[in-house]
Amino acid sequence: MIKIQLVDDEPNILSALKRLLRPNGWEIHTYDNVEAALGGLLEHNYAVIISDYQMPTADGVTYLQFAKQRQPNAVRLVLSAYGDRNSMIKAINQAEVYRYLSKPWDDYEVVAAIKSAIDIYELKSENQRLLDEVTAQRQMIKAREQELLRLEKDNPGITRVHRDADGSVLIGDQ
Repeated sequence: MIKIQLVDDEPNILSALKRLLRPNGWEIHTYDNVEAALGGLLEHNYAVIISDYQMPTADGVTYLQFAKQRQPNAVRLVLSAYGDRNSMIKAINQAEVYRYLSKPWDDYEVVAAIKSAIDIYELKSENQRLLDEVTAQRQMIKAREQELLRLEKDNPGITRVHRDADGSVLIGDQ
């Protein structure tokens, strides 16, 4: 199941977002302080992490930088009433934020951004799975090649197969 982490110091914002996102069937975890949210990163793997930009104990970009270190595949978004250019640049450059959403938000825009973020997360996950599979296959091929080299060294000619014109295996010196 897709898990989404919401971090905002305003409980009303968290409630509104949870209500908005609930119909999509995602598992939503809300945190009203950064310390609790950091604990959530240790307990759960999130597809999407959305953080408020300005909170009392830490800014959202700093939190998202920690989240990036802990869960690099999670897609990060910032939700903020303060949409100045410098804060957006900081968020993008330091925490590799995917989207910057403004407060007050448009419901459709938030849901669409999260769906898009989930698509990216799923693509990253599938790419990692395929990379792991290819790596395992390469290791298996390398082990087999080493075994063939060992057999050929111990028994010269054992790995060579002689065939006739129609592809049949020739046995002996024929």
